[in-house]
Amino acid sequence: MKKDTLYPKKTDSLKFIKKDSVLLKTKDTIVNDSIKPKEVIDDIITHVAKDYTIQDAKNKTVTLYNEANIVYTDIDLKAGIIIIDYKKNTLFAKGIKDSTGYTQRPVFKQGGQESEQDSIQYNFKSKRALIYGLKTKQGEMFTYGDKTKRVNDSTIYIRKIKFTTSDKEIPDYYIRTDKAKLVPGKKIIVGLSNLVLADVPTPLFLPFAYFPMSETSISGFLIPAFDTGSTSRGIGFQNGGYYFAINDYVDLAVQGDAYSNGSWGVRFNSNYNKRYRFSGTFNLNFENIINDIRGFDDFSKSVNYNIRWSHNQDSKASPNSRFTASVNLGSSQFFRQSLNQFNVAQTQNNTFNSSINYSKTFVGTPFNMAVTATHQQNSNTESITMTLPSLTLNMNRVFPFAGKNGVKKNPIQKLGFNYNMQGQYLINTTDEEFFTSKMFETARSGVQHRTSTNTNIKAFKYFTLSPSANYEETWQFDYIQKEYDPTVNEVVTDTLRGFKTYREYNVGLSLSTNIYGTFNFKKGRLKAIRHTIRPSISYSYRPDFKDKYIRQVQQSSDPLDLQEYTIFDQGIYGSPSGGISNSIGITLNNVLEAKVAPKDPDSDEEDEKIMLLNNLNFSTSYNIAADSLRWSNVSFNAGTRLFKDKLALNFNGSLDPYQVVEVNGSAVRINKFNAGILRLTSANMTANYSISSRDFEKNDKKDDDKNKSGNGANNPPDTMGANINPTGRLGMQNKTTSNQNKTTKTDLYRAKVPWSLNLVYSANYTNNGLEPGKIGVHTVGFSGNIELSPKWKIGYSSGYDIKGGAFSFSRFNFTRDLDSWQFNFNWVPFGTNSSYTFFIGVKSSTLADLKWDKNKPPDRVLF
Repeated sequence: MKKDTLYPKKTDSLKFIKKDSVLLKTKDTIVNDSIKPKEVIDDIITHVAKDYTIQDAKNKTVTLYNEANIVYTDIDLKAGIIIIDYKKNTLFAKGIKDSTGYTQRPVFKQGGQESEQDSIQYNFKSKRALIYGLKTKQGEMFTYGDKTKRVNDSTIYIRKIKFTTSDKEIPDYYIRTDKAKLVPGKKIIVGLSNLVLADVPTPLFLPFAYFPMSETSISGFLIPAFDTGSTSRGIGFQNGGYYFAINDYVDLAVQGDAYSNGSWGVRFNSNYNKRYRFSGTFNLNFENIINDIRGFDDFSKSVNYNIRWSHNQDSKASPNSRFTASVNLGSSQFFRQSLNQFNVAQTQNNTFNSSINYSKTFVGTPFNMAVTATHQQNSNTESITMTLPSLTLNMNRVFPFAGKNGVKKNPIQKLGFNYNMQGQYLINTTDEEFFTSKMFETARSGVQHRTSTNTNIKAFKYFTLSPSANYEETWQFDYIQKEYDPTVNEVVTDTLRGFKTYREYNVGLSLSTNIYGTFNFKKGRLKAIRHTIRPSISYSYRPDFKDKYIRQVQQSSDPLDLQEYTIFDQGIYGSPSGGISNSIGITLNNVLEAKVAPKDPDSDEEDEKIMLLNNLNFSTSYNIAADSLRWSNVSFNAGTRLFKDKLALNFNGSLDPYQVVEVNGSAVRINKFNAGILRLTSANMTANYSISSRDFEKNDKKDDDKNKSGNGANNPPDTMGANINPTGRLGMQNKTTSNQNKTTKTDLYRAKVPWSLNLVYSANYTNNGLEPGKIGVHTVGFSGNIELSPKWKIGYSSGYDIKGGAFSFSRFNFTRDLDSWQFNFNWVPFGTNSSYTFFIGVKSSTLADLKWDKNKPPDRVLF
């Protein structure tokens, strides 16, 4: 149907006017005045209707019936029936009653706002509207109202209103109130409110409420979680504070804890993001922890802090340079003593690691540079190692003698050179001296230069001969000097500042080849087994560079009792290599593969290649320059995957060719071989196996499953390793809100229960040659999950120490998807970290404070 402008046709006025002398009068000049009265409807109204359009010229009304739609300025209205009254400048819309009920309810759109209602009356002049049976959505919030008065584009008053984030036809919960004021896109202000669950009123009331509806972040208070005295700290609250929406790029949340015994904590959390440039997070935690009462013997006080910073540069920002940061430093006992740290997995980590990196590639040259600041901290020993900074300059391998267009055919053309420079400022300190001037007193610094060259030559048709040479120069900016102090009868070591240097070099030659052996089978599905052997023999020579730097110092009252040392012994790169190295190295690598025919001999499928043995490697060396014990231990390692790559086995160890004798209770090797067999000195074995219910499904999409799990057999998932934050919206830190209200359809009776199981086995063996061998570590770990229903999930992670006869750290997680709500229960049943966290709350961020959480944190031991 063609669109009509709705303007009624004008009738010629001259047709009805009688001749009058008045008509001969001169027209009034006011008619030509530039000031004209403003019309109420100041734009064209376009309309369409499926069945009919009735225009009443006498009453100046237009009626549209069935799938009616009008567009006026920024207003778009769809309804079953629409009536436009030009006299009153009003518009009325409602639905249609038929055998199916009340259908085609009016849908009103203006700007970015949209609402659905039973009926609506709109005034073009005042821009006001009267709405019955309103249903609208503001962000994540659905609003239902019996009677609504729209004052203007920015203010709406509603009576008997319901708020909810549930998108169901019948909401599973809502907040009910009699009066409310709604400012679209900004806020909702309500009076006395009551929480209703499944249409059943609860005894929970609020005298008033304020719901921010802005599409952008806004500042506001963060409601704390109250602790009624689950620990010796007494009653208190956690995670109360204020959120600052600073601008579109950065925010800040300040939260704190306080307890009746005087313990308190404060946290600063900030997120920043600039599109196509960078993004990151920064967290600063500080806690003052008090145990017991001042004056008692068991009174203790501890101050802990932790700093975390994560920064990532967008790859589009600068293709030739990159800056990243991952910082985690602070008090060694922070995670073990923290009042508000529910990341239980962190209590099992003994180290903190940090790194700040800047790298740059110099386009058009073979050079690239990296500047790195690192930090390693052991929470058990409370030792800290830092590099502030480490500078690395690399030159990629260049071939100065290559032919035209980079052709490398002969050994001279294949001769390549590379260069590497590394400079460090190394600090070794402790928790006590961290961030004090003492941490710099024992700092070490130096620069090391390395360059090497090699080439390869085809020899005897099947062999590759590879000569190489390496040169290394070390600069150190500090050195030591030792003197004997007769007053205390000991050697005193002084660290002096100054530039010292030494140089080293070595040359080598290796010969390698590949040997292939194939064993064919005529019967069965097994077609062939292929064995690949890669033997290699090498020779290297390095002179004694340490001898000329050796000094002697008296170490006791006996003048002839001397101690040898070099000025580089405590340097950042150590002292020069001592003794002549003139050795031969032998390595042997093995790979075993099989070719298997398809189960159906008539199928078009190709033969399947199966890896039987990923690797089986042996290596040893023979030192020609040594006067005894010339053979080194034989090292070996093996690895394979079985059962369609679900089981990963890794095995490594060491074999000693020499006998040992006891000297002062210790095993000492002697220059005498074992009786015809190598002695196993150490061995380690690990096995990882993953299995799930999908493995038993006939139409299993294996590739999709692997991609979904994201874990291979060598890296079984830890289902309980997720960060737990019981005061958060979902009780988990790693959460998404894109499908938070997604409804999952379930069968009334479900025979299949999805599950997964990940097993880890680890054992090691040592033998010193004097005592019978013993097993050091012997454990089995298991983790996984069980999906009792699409909405009920159980996760678990535990292990058993076979040698110690006890369970290791165990965690259990119970999760229930309640559509608009989320339930989460995390439990550590026993051990030093015995604890639990209980959370139930609304998923939506708009009503994030509508929750109930309870926790029993682990008992913290300060000293």
